[in-house]
Amino acid sequence: MRVYLDACCLSRLTDDQSQARIREEAEAVEQVLAGVRRGTVELLSSEALDDEVRRNPSMDRRVEARTTLSLAVTSITIDEAIVLRAQSLVGLGYGPFDALHLAAAESAGVDVMLTTDDRFLKRTARKLGNPRIAVRNPLSWIKEQGL
Repeated sequence: MRVYLDACCLSRLTDDQSQARIREEAEAVEQVLAGVRRGTVELLSSEALDDEVRRNPSMDRRVEARTTLSLAVTSITIDEAIVLRAQSLVGLGYGPFDALHLAAAESAGVDVMLTTDDRFLKRTARKLGNPRIAVRNPLSWIKEQGL
Protein backbone atom coordinates (compact mmCIF):
# COMPACT_ATOMS: atom_id res chain seq x y z
CA MET A 1 0.00 0.00 0.00
CA ARG A 2 1.54 3.29 -1.16
CA VAL A 3 0.39 6.33 0.84
CA TYR A 4 1.02 10.07 0.55
CA LEU A 5 0.31 12.24 3.62
CA ASP A 6 -0.16 15.94 2.97
CA ALA A 7 1.13 18.66 5.30
CA CYS A 8 -2.20 18.81 7.17
CA CYS A 9 -1.80 15.14 8.14
CA LEU A 10 1.79 15.67 9.21
CA SER A 11 0.72 18.66 11.31
CA ARG A 12 -2.04 16.67 13.01
CA LEU A 13 0.63 14.97 15.10
CA THR A 14 1.63 18.29 16.69
CA ASP A 15 -1.74 20.07 16.66
CA ASP A 16 -3.47 20.88 19.96
CA GLN A 17 -4.97 17.52 20.94
CA SER A 18 -7.73 18.97 23.16
CA GLN A 19 -10.43 18.49 20.47
CA ALA A 20 -11.68 14.95 19.92
CA ARG A 21 -11.55 15.16 16.12
CA ILE A 22 -7.93 16.31 16.10
CA ARG A 23 -6.94 13.65 18.61
CA GLU A 24 -8.68 10.89 16.62
CA GLU A 25 -7.13 12.02 13.33
CA ALA A 26 -3.69 12.18 14.96
CA GLU A 27 -4.18 8.62 16.23
CA ALA A 28 -5.16 7.52 12.71
CA VAL A 29 -2.00 9.13 11.29
CA GLU A 30 0.00 7.29 13.96
CA GLN A 31 -1.61 4.03 12.83
CA VAL A 32 -0.56 4.74 9.24
CA LEU A 33 2.98 5.44 10.44
CA ALA A 34 2.97 2.22 12.46
CA GLY A 35 2.22 0.45 9.16
CA VAL A 36 5.16 2.28 7.60
CA ARG A 37 7.44 1.07 10.39
CA ARG A 38 6.13 -2.51 10.01
CA GLY A 39 6.72 -2.38 6.28
CA THR A 40 3.06 -2.89 5.31
CA VAL A 41 2.68 0.73 4.13
CA GLU A 42 5.06 2.66 1.87
CA LEU A 43 5.16 6.37 2.62
CA LEU A 44 5.86 8.72 -0.28
CA SER A 45 6.86 12.35 -0.02
CA SER A 46 7.51 15.10 -2.57
CA GLU A 47 9.52 18.23 -3.12
CA ALA A 48 6.28 20.18 -2.66
CA LEU A 49 5.72 18.58 0.73
CA ASP A 50 9.31 19.35 1.76
CA ASP A 51 8.78 22.96 0.69
CA GLU A 52 5.50 23.31 2.59
CA VAL A 53 7.02 21.80 5.73
CA ARG A 54 10.01 24.14 5.43
CA ARG A 55 7.60 27.12 5.47
CA ASN A 56 6.06 26.16 8.83
CA PRO A 57 6.98 28.95 11.27
CA SER A 58 7.28 26.53 14.22
CA MET A 59 10.68 24.85 14.44
CA ASP A 60 9.28 22.04 16.61
CA ARG A 61 6.58 21.28 14.04
CA ARG A 62 9.12 21.41 11.19
CA VAL A 63 11.41 18.98 13.00
CA GLU A 64 8.55 16.58 13.76
CA ALA A 65 7.31 16.67 10.15
CA ARG A 66 10.83 16.15 8.75
CA THR A 67 11.35 13.21 11.10
CA THR A 68 8.15 11.65 9.81
CA LEU A 69 9.09 12.33 6.19
CA SER A 70 12.42 10.59 6.75
CA LEU A 71 10.37 7.37 6.74
CA ALA A 72 9.38 7.95 3.09
CA VAL A 73 10.66 5.42 0.58
CA THR A 74 10.92 8.11 -2.08
CA SER A 75 10.44 11.82 -2.67
CA ILE A 76 8.60 12.72 -5.84
CA THR A 77 10.43 15.27 -7.97
CA ILE A 78 8.16 18.05 -9.21
CA ASP A 79 8.50 18.01 -12.99
CA GLU A 80 6.80 19.96 -15.76
CA ALA A 81 3.92 17.46 -16.08
CA ILE A 82 3.17 17.74 -12.36
CA VAL A 83 3.29 21.54 -12.54
CA LEU A 84 0.90 21.59 -15.52
CA ARG A 85 -1.51 19.24 -13.78
CA ALA A 86 -1.32 21.34 -10.61
CA GLN A 87 -2.02 24.53 -12.57
CA SER A 88 -5.15 22.97 -14.07
CA LEU A 89 -6.29 21.96 -10.56
CA VAL A 90 -5.66 25.47 -9.21
CA GLY A 91 -7.87 26.74 -12.05
CA LEU A 92 -10.65 24.54 -10.64
CA GLY A 93 -10.35 26.03 -7.15
CA TYR A 94 -7.73 23.86 -5.46
CA GLY A 95 -5.14 25.62 -3.34
CA PRO A 96 -1.63 25.73 -4.84
CA PHE A 97 -0.08 23.24 -2.40
CA ASP A 98 -3.13 20.96 -2.48
CA ALA A 99 -2.89 20.92 -6.27
CA LEU A 100 0.83 20.13 -6.19
CA HIS A 101 0.34 17.35 -3.64
CA LEU A 102 -2.48 15.78 -5.64
CA ALA A 103 -0.58 16.03 -8.93
CA ALA A 104 2.57 14.57 -7.36
CA ALA A 105 0.68 11.73 -5.68
CA GLU A 106 -1.11 10.97 -8.96
CA SER A 107 2.16 10.91 -10.89
CA ALA A 108 3.59 8.38 -8.43
CA GLY A 109 0.46 6.23 -8.59
CA VAL A 110 -0.11 6.12 -4.85
CA ASP A 111 -3.01 4.05 -3.57
CA VAL A 112 -4.31 6.85 -1.37
CA MET A 113 -3.52 10.42 -0.44
CA LEU A 114 -4.48 11.30 3.12
CA THR A 115 -5.50 14.77 4.24
CA THR A 116 -7.41 16.36 7.10
CA ASP A 117 -8.32 19.40 4.97
CA ASP A 118 -12.13 19.36 4.65
CA ARG A 119 -12.25 21.73 1.66
CA PHE A 120 -9.71 19.62 -0.21
CA LEU A 121 -11.66 16.46 0.62
CA LYS A 122 -14.90 18.05 -0.65
CA ARG A 123 -13.30 19.09 -3.93
CA THR A 124 -11.94 15.62 -4.58
CA ALA A 125 -15.22 13.98 -3.50
CA ARG A 126 -17.01 16.12 -6.10
CA LYS A 127 -14.43 14.80 -8.61
CA LEU A 128 -13.25 18.31 -9.52
CA GLY A 129 -10.40 17.78 -11.97
CA ASN A 130 -11.07 14.02 -12.07
CA PRO A 131 -8.61 12.94 -9.36
CA ARG A 132 -6.79 9.80 -10.48
CA ILE A 133 -6.22 8.52 -6.97
CA ALA A 134 -8.26 8.10 -3.81
CA VAL A 135 -8.14 11.05 -1.41
CA ARG A 136 -9.35 10.31 2.11
CA ASN A 137 -9.33 11.57 5.65
CA PRO A 138 -6.90 9.37 7.64
CA LEU A 139 -9.54 8.40 10.19
CA SER A 140 -12.11 7.30 7.61
CA TRP A 141 -9.39 5.53 5.60
CA ILE A 142 -8.20 3.57 8.66
CA LYS A 143 -11.80 2.49 9.26
CA GLU A 144 -12.26 1.52 5.58
CA GLN A 145 -9.12 -0.58 5.76
CA GLY A 146 -10.22 -2.26 8.99
CA LEU A 147 -7.03 -1.18 10.75
